[in-house]
Amino acid sequence: MLTKSTHSLKDVGGGLLRPLNQSELKLAQADIQDIGRHEPAVAAMLKAGGPLSDFIAAVLTLSPYLREIANIDNALLAAAISSPVEPQIEVLIAEARDCWKPEDGISPAESAVMSRLRTIKRKMAFLVALADLAGLFDGRQTTAWLSALAEASVKAAIDHLLLSAHEAGKLQLKDAENPSEGSGLVVLGMGKLGASELNYSSDIDLVVFFDEHAGIVPDPDDAIDIFPRMMRRLVRILQERTADGYVFRTDLRLRPDPGSTPLAIPVDAAMIYYEGRGQNWERAAFIKARPVAGDMKAGEGFVRGLAPFVFRKYLDYAAIADIHSIKRQIHAHKGHGAIAVKGHNVKLGRGGIREIEFFVQTQQLIAGGRMPALRSRGTEETLAELTKAQWIDAETRDELTEAYWFLRDVEHRIQMVRDEQTHLLPETEADLKRIAFMMGFTDTASFAERLVEVLRTVERRYARLFEQETRLSTDTGNLVFTGQADDPDTLETLKKLGFKRTSDISRIIRTWHYGRYRATQSVEARERLTELAPELLRVFGESKRADEALLRFDSFISGLPAGIQLFSLLGSNPALLSLIVNIMSSAPKLADVIAAKPHVFDGMLDPGLMAELPTRDYLGERLKASLAQAGHYEEVLDRLRIFAAEQRFLIGIRLLTGAINGLMAARAFTHLADLAIEAALDAVRQEMRAAHGDFPGGKVAIAGMGKLGSFELTAGSDIDLILLYDYDDAASESDGGKPLDAVRYFTRMTQRLIAAFSAPTAEGVLYEVDMRLRPSGNKGPVATRIRSFEKYQRDEAWTWEHMALSRARLICGDQSLMSEAEQIIRDVLSKTRDAARVSRDVAEMRELIDKEKAPGGIWDLKLIAGGVIDIEFIAQYLALIAPARNVTAKIGGMNTGEALKTLGGKLMPVADLDLCLEAFTLYTELSQLIRLCIDGPFNPAEAPSGLTELVCRAGDCPDVKTLEGEVKRLSKAVRKIFQTTVNS
Repeated sequence: MLTKSTHSLKDVGGGLLRPLNQSELKLAQADIQDIGRHEPAVAAMLKAGGPLSDFIAAVLTLSPYLREIANIDNALLAAAISSPVEPQIEVLIAEARDCWKPEDGISPAESAVMSRLRTIKRKMAFLVALADLAGLFDGRQTTAWLSALAEASVKAAIDHLLLSAHEAGKLQLKDAENPSEGSGLVVLGMGKLGASELNYSSDIDLVVFFDEHAGIVPDPDDAIDIFPRMMRRLVRILQERTADGYVFRTDLRLRPDPGSTPLAIPVDAAMIYYEGRGQNWERAAFIKARPVAGDMKAGEGFVRGLAPFVFRKYLDYAAIADIHSIKRQIHAHKGHGAIAVKGHNVKLGRGGIREIEFFVQTQQLIAGGRMPALRSRGTEETLAELTKAQWIDAETRDELTEAYWFLRDVEHRIQMVRDEQTHLLPETEADLKRIAFMMGFTDTASFAERLVEVLRTVERRYARLFEQETRLSTDTGNLVFTGQADDPDTLETLKKLGFKRTSDISRIIRTWHYGRYRATQSVEARERLTELAPELLRVFGESKRADEALLRFDSFISGLPAGIQLFSLLGSNPALLSLIVNIMSSAPKLADVIAAKPHVFDGMLDPGLMAELPTRDYLGERLKASLAQAGHYEEVLDRLRIFAAEQRFLIGIRLLTGAINGLMAARAFTHLADLAIEAALDAVRQEMRAAHGDFPGGKVAIAGMGKLGSFELTAGSDIDLILLYDYDDAASESDGGKPLDAVRYFTRMTQRLIAAFSAPTAEGVLYEVDMRLRPSGNKGPVATRIRSFEKYQRDEAWTWEHMALSRARLICGDQSLMSEAEQIIRDVLSKTRDAARVSRDVAEMRELIDKEKAPGGIWDLKLIAGGVIDIEFIAQYLALIAPARNVTAKIGGMNTGEALKTLGGKLMPVADLDLCLEAFTLYTELSQLIRLCIDGPFNPAEAPSGLTELVCRAGDCPDVKTLEGEVKRLSKAVRKIFQTTVNS
């Protein structure tokens, strides 16, 4: 939505943005003064003071990214404050569009095209952000300008590639001065690029097709090699990080069957695919498709030809069930309880941008065939057309339009902070304050209040859409569960609802009605269940493998002590019912937990559950309250088990519903383990004191190793521990009634601690404990004196043990001993090593693992070549060779991704680091879900259907085949990086 109007930053109003804090303000002002020494316009602004000077200073405190740009390119800040913004942007877009053109008959090198585009993007990002934050642009203009730059950049890159191929003799262009014209190369912009609604740090979705008979490929059979190879270069031109930055991250995965097709596909093959095998999610994706580069005329023809696939001729109610499955894939969760602002995903979370877009697209798919006016690409434009067509009322249009642009503004500000493609609000108060101030609010409370109000509005409108679609479906039909025999009409209804073993399902429900379970023994409970049954069966029927899900639910209620409260809640709270079905259909492991320990379900009844992030403080307060009533040692252990089981389950529920992501879940599972370890150690020490007294000068510290040390525990992880101790050398034994010498005292304490975790009680096991990472492994004593630990680590430990030490983290114990152990670990890791030897040892260790623990397939994310172990080994290798490369970095208490970012930023190529971090994030998201939901390996052919949908959502892929392609792509690249990095 671009107009010819011009705006100047000189017109910025007073008091528009607040600086983050006074210390940041002083630093920003110092930077501006430095810039002013080189740029008279900036010096003049500082001297004059006033709203513009205040605004620029505030912006630089709030966005480290914009501050970095200003420091890199002083002239850019001077131009931004001196001249109208739009003409500068128009010049940049024109420069981007023409950067491929030959000068004096010589085409620019690819590196020159890449450098020009990156410099232009940096300038554009700076100008657009300032204009947006100053209120000169609204979200409509911001997204339109960013989209215009993306389109110009893709056009330029395509023209460069076509001309390059022409000059190399691979193509014969019809007009070398207009390479794309008549080329038959179709480049479609999808999603937000197609709708001209790109966000600030957006990636761009492209789909590329070619007509091998367009006449530019001498031998049409060569086209299938030439164009996909060209697209790999396109991605490199736009996406590769260089010293100048990047242009746009580029995603080509929306093409047909991306796991097994080349990056560019023949036009005819694409049409055959869409007409015969195209899915509803692809129909939704192509609503916004438009030609953005290449042969524009051919692109427009392709989009026209695809219209009958996207927009069906008749009102498409038949597609509604499948649209529901798309809804499950994007996982817009109909809300149960309060909404957390910190950590909320403004795109995919409850009440987020995706729900508004999906609200619009659903109705376009249903009615766009008969109403061409509904085929618009822009979200706001389509809401207006839906109102004209009387599909929604004006109030809904206005509410959703206002909400859409508010949330897009929030999204832009999240991304303006550090130019990261993220939609997550910060988890800390300090970082959330940045976003609140950038939105023009005076504090986080008022921002949070407004945000929740908007999210609630969207969620309410979205829920009504699906209630309306439910009414469009037929009545449920007969559901009779009285008598001994099956009712034939009821079996037919169950079949229509989605069940296969209809007779078994009928028999189970008769069991409920007969009151054979404690939960259904009261008349009131059975009445509530009778009222609930039709909705219960309908919701279960919508899940794939509905029979298995309902059987798990039956197992759950068979173990409940009472049912009336639950059945009443499910009847009045559809979101809770959906959550139950989600668990039963996706997560057999969680379903088994509920069936075995129904008390864990109590926590789900708290409406504030999803609003509270499971931080250490949050868990610690609840553990303290839980243990306060414990009267003796065994009761402490039982209460620890009850608490840990319930909280593991509730962290899992947050992960399952998308309230937290995999990285957040890993940290929460680890915080829970830390607290349990500390509580268990306190209880064990009290027991030792009662039986054997204190050991004079005795001190204890527990080090967490492996995934416990690096905040990466999953729902089913065991815990790797080392118990360190020290004591007064002059003391020979403890001072209690049954004295013990030092070795026996601390050995017995350790044995008791292990038993406190792993001994099965009536409440089960707390954690399985692994102590093999202690000095000398299983051959060494279970407890290690600090001086022995130091000597071993300095003089005897193998390289692999120092690799493991790089993840060590002191968890609890006596502070002085913890500090001493931390210093030893720092000293050992800061030692300068022979990099060649470390390299050889790491490579041999990985080779040994490959031989002795072969991966069980592509989904064995830990062991596959290029999987989790490779990424961990890269980070650990860098930690050990960093001192030899004069790199100092403190990585204790970081997860593998954070450690890699800290070390790799100085020791790896940026592109390799980015790819490893992308793989680490994907592996974490998938592993957390898989370990939460099932025991054993993940096999898509046998996994619960709900879990398959969840892992596709976590991997941001439309289906499991595409996700498998992503895992293969990333693992192949990571293995190559591992070999390059470790062998360097």
